[in-house]
Amino acid sequence: MARRRVLILGAAGRDFHNFNTVFRGDPGCDVIAFTATQIPNIAGRRYPKELAGPLYPDGIPIEEESRFERIVERRGVDEVVFAYSDVSHEQVMHLAARAAAAGADFRLIGPRASMLQSSRPVVSVCAVRTGCGKSPTSQKIARTLGKMGLRVAAVRHPMPYGDLARQKVQRFATIEDLARHECTIEEMEEYEPYVANGGLIYAGVDYEAILRQAEQEADVILWDGGNNDLPFYRADLELVVADPHRPGHELLYWPGEANFRRAGVIVVPKQGSARPEDVAAVKRNAAAVNPLARILDADLRITVDRPAEIAGKRVLVVEDGPTLTHGGMKYGAGVLAAKQHGAKVIVDPRKAAVGDIAATFRNYPETGTLLPAMGYGRQQMQDLAATIAAVDCDLVLIATPIDLRRVVDIGKPSMRVRYELQELGALTIEGLMQELAARTGCARS
Repeated sequence: MARRRVLILGAAGRDFHNFNTVFRGDPGCDVIAFTATQIPNIAGRRYPKELAGPLYPDGIPIEEESRFERIVERRGVDEVVFAYSDVSHEQVMHLAARAAAAGADFRLIGPRASMLQSSRPVVSVCAVRTGCGKSPTSQKIARTLGKMGLRVAAVRHPMPYGDLARQKVQRFATIEDLARHECTIEEMEEYEPYVANGGLIYAGVDYEAILRQAEQEADVILWDGGNNDLPFYRADLELVVADPHRPGHELLYWPGEANFRRAGVIVVPKQGSARPEDVAAVKRNAAAVNPLARILDADLRITVDRPAEIAGKRVLVVEDGPTLTHGGMKYGAGVLAAKQHGAKVIVDPRKAAVGDIAATFRNYPETGTLLPAMGYGRQQMQDLAATIAAVDCDLVLIATPIDLRRVVDIGKPSMRVRYELQELGALTIEGLMQELAARTGCARS
């Protein structure tokens, strides 16, 4: 019997995981290619034979998504599998229509087929969109479990931008590990906050291998999800963060709506800066589609190093890149800090942008007067530094999860903007973790 020919549409994350869990050992399927979007410098490479397994002795090519109809038609593809995240339902169905027009089936792989079972209790933190406040939530959970005397291994949604075979399992326990693995800015933004607080975080490509190693040194596994993807691991507690600055998005994006409907706890942060009617809209949608979920009311507490020095300044605000680009946010903590402390003006960096940063503004024209901290590779990091240098401003506000000055030469007066989750009601992270420990038996005496 001929093998069913499969094309996986991805972005160097969920696509590889779906292959590993669903297709890698299936002799009835032949994955003829991956496609790539969202992330630069992925297309043109191969998923290596070391990870692809014995059915794929030459590995698997990674092509541009723009070519996918041609691949379907020329390679006789039977099934197109959609496998990336933080996209509107409309966009998903446009891709489905393109697959059908080319003659192929279209498939979404769900949690039952792709989630892995851990021998340890698992807490997952996901979101309905990029930039909701998931990272501060995850980091507070890690700190809370640590204070309870539990060993925590965070496992981050994949960000494999380098040598995929070498990145099969990545373990980060020190700042030096970030350099050893040649991390990009995007990777450091997710990993560094854990190790800076003495924690441990894993990432990579093969998430079963990652899980089995993490289980050896942890009492609890913390899944730190990326974009708004579904968890890769079956969780004993699923927290999902919904953004009141984008009310309604929790029902309009894939797979964010699936997360919203699955959640045991829905975290609604940013309530100090959101309109009350928008907070109410998110809660109303939660009650309609997931009435059993508990609501954790919260804010993101924003702090700056020297707030008095912002007043009257012409400020360049640098925010997390993916939050502004495919996350679609118009502002973040940096803008809020600038306005709160009396900045004279937020300087528009677009005319000063060079290279890949200029291309980012062209690809995401609604980004506006903020500078996305794009750094998926060395060239983007150099272009980011050159753009900052070319902007005429008095002060650079760095609102990225890491201190950007450690990896990019700012060359101007600068200041960090930090933010952390602050619960507002009776339901707290500490209370949830105490419940989890009691229910799963992982509490330390």
